Amino acid sequence: MKNFTFLISLSAVFLFVISVKGQKISDAQTIEVNGMSVTFNILNKESVEAGGKPHDRYKVSASVKNTSDKAYNIRLTSYPQIVTNTGLVELDCINATGAKLTSKKIELKMKAQMINVTYSAYDKSGKYTTNILPVIGSYYFDQGDTISDNAIFIVPQGEKPDVSVRSLR
Repeated sequence: MKNFTFLISLSAVFLFVISVKGQKISDAQTIEVNGMSVTFNILNKESVEAGGKPHDRYKVSASVKNTSDKAYNIRLTSYPQIVTNTGLVELDCINATGAKLTSKKIELKMKAQMINVTYSAYDKSGKYTTNILPVIGSYYFDQGDTISDNAIFIVPQGEKPDVSVRSLR
């Protein structure tokens, strides 16, 4: 019984570490994370000098596809609301330096649904006008949707980007 309890505890700790730290992903690889397929690709490599030292500069691309049977939605309320939790997955380049204003991470976020709001008001000349203002009504990530983004990572020369993926949902 003690061995069984120990194994259960060890499994729980292992799953916690994986969820916090993430799973490793390499070039042209796709992995499953909580019902989402995450793909990472290196698009371009060149050598640069940053801080007087040689580095490799990688242009990378990441995408996430909703392969689960559920959609993700954040519906906004009728009063002003600040939403900061629209992230789906985060790709973290552990060995990126961040030199020359480059990235260390890519966060793939839900899509924004824009709604056109019509309002009427008086302009500066006193004329009554009707205007259209686009506002964000919600954030979504439907079944089968794909979201992608690019970034530039600078890593020490001779190294490839060491990237891990973790779910934010």
